[in-house]
Amino acid sequence: MLKGNKGEWSEIYTLLKLISDRQLFAGDGNLKKIEILIFPIIKILRDESNGTFEYSYDNDLVLIKNNLEEFRIPVISFQEQAKLLLSKLKEKTTSTFSVPEIENFINTFGSKSLKAKSTIKSDIRIVIHDQRTQTTPELGFSIKSQLGEASTLLNAGKTTNFIYKVKNLNANKSDIESINSIQTKSKIKDRLVQISKNNGTLEFVKMESSVFENNLVLVDSALPFIAAEILLLFFNSNYSNISSLVSQITNENPMNYNMNLFHPFYEYKVKRFLSDIALGMMPSRVWTGELDATGGYLIVKSDGDILCYHIYNRNEFENYLFNNTRLETASSSRHDFGKIFEENGNLYFKLNLQIRFL
Repeated sequence: MLKGNKGEWSEIYTLLKLISDRQLFAGDGNLKKIEILIFPIIKILRDESNGTFEYSYDNDLVLIKNNLEEFRIPVISFQEQAKLLLSKLKEKTTSTFSVPEIENFINTFGSKSLKAKSTIKSDIRIVIHDQRTQTTPELGFSIKSQLGEASTLLNAGKTTNFIYKVKNLNANKSDIESINSIQTKSKIKDRLVQISKNNGTLEFVKMESSVFENNLVLVDSALPFIAAEILLLFFNSNYSNISSLVSQITNENPMNYNMNLFHPFYEYKVKRFLSDIALGMMPSRVWTGELDATGGYLIVKSDGDILCYHIYNRNEFENYLFNNTRLETASSSRHDFGKIFEENGNLYFKLNLQIRFL
């Protein structure tokens, strides 16, 4: 019997829902449909462990091909199953569960997997008809669901640590040990407060991973410093949403850009950074700018609607990422950050970058 969490079952829901909708709705930066941007679906492709399933249409029938097998199932059956699965996803409270009715349905045409084949970068591929260009591109998507836990855009690791020099700290060894021993719920923020009370300031030096730092420099030479300033603001304030943090950094203008003509320096650079993370950049691997097969996201909203964001429509994609992500505090013990440490006679402090969807 198939068992999975809400995120995994959302992959099957997405397949059923899109087949029954027969069209793909583009979304704007605020998770609203762009009414004039609708793409008729010609074909859906999903790679499973037992082959590639191809879903197309023959009037009111869904034509399903997998290797030499072929099935014909009414579109209305997919509509009914999508509606049933959505109700199950909304009512389930356990972390993993089975939905026998849905499993029986997908088994009728040979599908046996909740998740797409792990070696394939796209969860699903869709051939659309673009009425603007009269072309039929194949677009790859990763599926993100709001029906379950919010997923991460950038996972924390030692590779996402930023290293700051602690300057002018009026503290002896005992004071430093006292600061490092703070164990409140917001211990990192509280340690920074104590550093500030002791006249200490943090100045960005470098990132722990030279690979990730170079990846950021590839996107924009100022990005490591800008990201470090945003991270420092996050841990020294109540701001967590990317859009709010960038707005504050823009007001502070730590890079001393010429803002007289209202160029969106910080917002533009952060949007490019978020987009590259979404499309394949990883902290531990050299980023060449070459995009994954996945060119965008399908967002399963809490009401069951599905919106697409794709590099194909870059502005909407970047606005979605910018308006729907936040920083969060990862495990400081696991990722080794959040304490004052000494090296070559100088004091340093690490902060960690993790980005999660709202």
